[in-house]
Amino acid sequence: MSPIPRRRCGGANSTLAGLVGIAPRAAAEILVEAGDVRRLTSAGLARFDGTAPIPASSGEGGGAPVRHRLSRGGDRRLDAAICRIAMIRPRHEPQARKIHDQARANGHTRREAMRVLKRHPSDAICRTVLRDARRAADLT
Repeated sequence: MSPIPRRRCGGANSTLAGLVGIAPRAAAEILVEAGDVRRLTSAGLARFDGTAPIPASSGEGGGAPVRHRLSRGGDRRLDAAICRIAMIRPRHEPQARKIHDQARANGHTRREAMRVLKRHPSDAICRTVLRDARRAADLT
């Protein structure tokens, strides 16, 4: 599979639109909703966009499975954009399909597998935006 060319997102000098599953409009939406991501870490952005796992198990003893659920807090628009990205990625990126299938093989429900899959685009977005911010700071 050939690498996807990097596309820039309007005047924002962002390469988010170059990531798999992120259209220019979604990239712009993410940039507007997240604001200055340099103030957040990857885990902080995950809490902000609602993809951070929240423990949902009632008990840890007796071989009970450890369950997590998605946070219902956070920015709803940002969460919706990441949800669309997470639904598109398994169709076009083999690594995302592998992550989803591995989560299902480990006994996760469809919803839990989607939670696992949503965290990966959130981390990739954080890394990309931080890299773009560093590159912009180097140019000035």
